[in-house]
Formats: sequence, structure tokens, C-alpha cells
Amino acid sequence: MAETRELMLARIREAIAVQHGPELPLPRDYERQGSLSAEARVETLLDRLREYDAQIYEASSENVATTVTNLCRQRQVKSLVVPEGFPAEWLPAFGGMIPEGELDRKPLSEIEAVLTTCTVAIAHTGSLVLRHGPGEGTRRLTLLPDLHICIVREEQVVETVPEAFDALREYVTAPITFISGPSATADIEMTRIRGVHGPRYLDVVLVRG
Repeated sequence: MAETRELMLARIREAIAVQHGPELPLPRDYERQGSLSAEARVETLLDRLREYDAQIYEASSENVATTVTNLCRQRQVKSLVVPEGFPAEWLPAFGGMIPEGELDRKPLSEIEAVLTTCTVAIAHTGSLVLRHGPGEGTRRLTLLPDLHICIVREEQVVETVPEAFDALREYVTAPITFISGPSATADIEMTRIRGVHGPRYLDVVLVRG
């Protein structure tokens, strides 16, 4: 019995053996470097985000906190979690703000919104990229609340995906998340449902200057 098994396995190994031929160069003819101006990159990103049904706000570095405060009031947000390392000068004047370290007092499933920064943003795909470092929160923190408010500095915007990977080179072991608009899923009947795999709403605050 054992001999029959080994004979069978030997034949399988022989049949699927990889035949090594000469190594061929891997063509990299996709666009690696963008050619848009800084302003055009930003406008492309904003256009893509609008197509995904994200809400866009623009602010200077000095009035980010005011902008976030106002949008929380507009959306009638009652609870907003802020991750460790989020810039103190951008914290909103908001009574429902909960530091990440105090989450044990309230289940994350009951939190309405999360406020984060990002590492890089990609104009071509309209994607925000988080490596979940300081100010970006854990992955669960950015997936469970119904609203994600993300702060993007204009100098963080790159044009292409390869440029984004270059910016992420030193974080290859981090749990990187790509966010392209609010969560949306379609079933077999093409009925679009929001919020199944992440926040139903994405608000992006672009910081200029």
C-alpha cells in the first residue's frame, strides 16, 4: 500500500515538475511616474472622490479644526473617535470626541465617526492610503464607524499607484489599507448596498498650504 502511494506521488511530482527555461525580462510598460502639475493632481483626486460619492471639504492648516467641527455638526455626529498621534492643532471643538485610548468606555460598534490622517493619496484611482501609524488609527477603527473623516494634505497627493508604493516602501510590513470612496457592494441583482464592508460615508478634508 505504501509503495503504491509513493509511486502515485512520484508520478504526480514528475508530471507537474517545473521546466526551467531562460529567464525573460518582466516588461514594466505601465505608467510609473506621473506628469500632472501639483494642482492638476489634487483636482484629479477630488474628481475621483466625488465620483465615488465622497464629500469634499477644503481648508487651510489653520482652520482644519473648525472645518471638522462644522461638518460634525452638519452630520449631527454624537460620537467621534480620534486615534493616538492625531495632530493636536487639528482636533475639533466637539463634545462627543473620544480618544482612542478611552474606547473601552464605549463599544466601537456604537461609535458614529472616526477622524484620521493618511499616509498618501493617489490621484489616478481616487484612493486614500493608510498605514495605520500615528494619527491613522487601527484598521478596525477605520472600518466599523459609519462615517470616516480623513485629513489629506495636498503635498501627500501623488499621481500613480507606483508612486504611492514608492512612498510606502519603508512600511512594507504595515497593515496598509486602500480606501476608494465609501464602502459599496452590489449583489447578483446589481442592487447597490452601502456600508457592508466599511463606512457608509467618507468625508475628505483637503488641507492646502
